[in-house]
Amino acid sequence: MDIGTDTAKKRKRRCAVIIAVMAAVTVLIAFACLFAGSSNMTVKESLGALFGQGTAAGIRIIRNIRIPRVLAALIAGAGLSLSGLIMQTVLNNPMASPSTLGVSNAAVFGANLSIILFAGGFLSTGNNLQGYMAGANPFSTSLTAFVFSSLSVLLILGLSKLRSFRPGVVVLAGIGVGAVWTALTTLLQFYATDVGLSAAVIWTFGDLGRATYRTDAVMGAVVAAGLVFSLVCGWRLNAMSGGDETAKSLGVNVDRLRFIALLISSIMTAVCVSFLGIIGFVGIICPHIAKKLVGSDHRVSVPVSMLTGSMLLLLADTLSRSLGSGTALPVGAVTSLLGAPFFMFILLGRFGKEEYR
Repeated sequence: MDIGTDTAKKRKRRCAVIIAVMAAVTVLIAFACLFAGSSNMTVKESLGALFGQGTAAGIRIIRNIRIPRVLAALIAGAGLSLSGLIMQTVLNNPMASPSTLGVSNAAVFGANLSIILFAGGFLSTGNNLQGYMAGANPFSTSLTAFVFSSLSVLLILGLSKLRSFRPGVVVLAGIGVGAVWTALTTLLQFYATDVGLSAAVIWTFGDLGRATYRTDAVMGAVVAAGLVFSLVCGWRLNAMSGGDETAKSLGVNVDRLRFIALLISSIMTAVCVSFLGIIGFVGIICPHIAKKLVGSDHRVSVPVSMLTGSMLLLLADTLSRSLGSGTALPVGAVTSLLGAPFFMFILLGRFGKEEYR
C-alpha cells in the first residue's frame, strides 16, 4: 500500500514538473515569436514598443499585429490539440484528428462561397481587383466558414446517430461528407474569376497574420469552454479510453458523451479554422506527444496536450516569419512540414506497429 502511494505521489510530482517546465518554455517561445518579423526591429526596440516606448510604427507593429498573432498561436494551437485528443479518445482511434469529421473541408467551402460569390463575383468574366477589395469582408468570410463547419458536424453526428455512434461509422461519415464539401469547393473555384480564385486559395493557407484581439477573444472563449468540459468529464474520458464496454460498466453514457465530445471538439476546430485557415497536423501529433510524456489520464494529458499544441504553433509561426525573406510563409505549410515526418513515424515506427498489429 505504501509502495503504491509513493509511486502515485512520484507520478504526480513528475507530471507537475512536466507541466511547469512546458508552461515556462511556452512563455519563452511566445516572447521569441513576439520579436520575430520582417520589420527588422531589434529586441530592444521590440521591448520598448511593448511598453509603449519608441516610434508609433513600432508600437503599432507590436501591439496590433504581433501580440494578437502570438495570442492566436497560443489559443489555436491549444484548441486544435485538445480537439485531437478528445476525438482520439471518444473514437478510440489514434489517427483521429480535427479533420476526421470533415470540419476543415466544410470551412473551406464556406469561405470560398463567401469570397467567390459575394466578393469575387460568381460566374463573372471580369477581374476587378478594386471591386473585390471593396466587397471582401474577412469577418463575414470567417462567419460563413464557421456556419458550414457547424452544419457539417451536425450532419455527420446525425448520420452517425442512425448507427448508434459506432466510432467506425463516425470516421467513415466524416470522410464521405468531407469529400462532398471538397467537390463543391472545386466547382465553385472552377467558375470563379481569377481574382476571386486567388483570394479563395490564399484564404486556405493557415495564416496567423489575420488574427485580431476580437478573433482571439472568440477563440479563447470557445477553447476555454472545451477545456472546462474535458476536465469536468476527465474520468469519463479515461473510462472511454478502455473501450465502450469498459466505460458502460462504469456507468458512462457512451453515446451521449461521444456526441457531446465530438460536437465540442468540432466547434473548437471550426472556430479556429474559420478565423485562421487550415492548420494541419497539430491535432494529431500533439496528443500523441502528450500521452507519451504523461500517459492517458486526461486530468494531466489535457493541459500537456494544449501546451504542446501552443508550443508547436508558436515554433511554426516563428519559423514562417524567420524564413520568409521579408514575408511570412503560410504557417499551415510549416506545421505540415513539421508534422508529416512524425505522422509517418506513428504509422511506420514502433508505435504504429503496436497500435495496428
